Amino acid sequence: MYKVYDPKDTTVTVGGILITGFGGDMISGSKKEDTIQPDVGAQGDVVANVSHNDIGKVTLSVGVECPQYAYLLDLAQSHAVVPVWAVNKSINERFGGQQAMLTKFPDVKNGAKAGERQFEFTVFDYVVEST
Repeated sequence: MYKVYDPKDTTVTVGGILITGFGGDMISGSKKEDTIQPDVGAQGDVVANVSHNDIGKVTLSVGVECPQYAYLLDLAQSHAVVPVWAVNKSINERFGGQQAMLTKFPDVKNGAKAGERQFEFTVFDYVVEST
């Protein structure tokens, strides 16, 4: 069995707005903490402590030509809580959450080439799930 991944099958929405004009890395996501934290006693007994910390991070990479660039900058200034979702239909996966805030303004670099801008969101209810 195999799957064919196609980056064009990935859609990203932030606050219900479809984002286009991605950079090379497009979008990534990760959970802040492991789901379980094992604790080993002196005699080798193991307790798996379940973590209920649902905080995650989603990083969105866009080019300077991104039509939604000004919208994303406005979100950083407003401290609005918005849903952030990335869905890839070719691998039946989505990640993100309903409650996210922009963590910081993107780093800016202007040089010989127009650089990408990375927007980092803190997602308070981060999930990765099958669609």
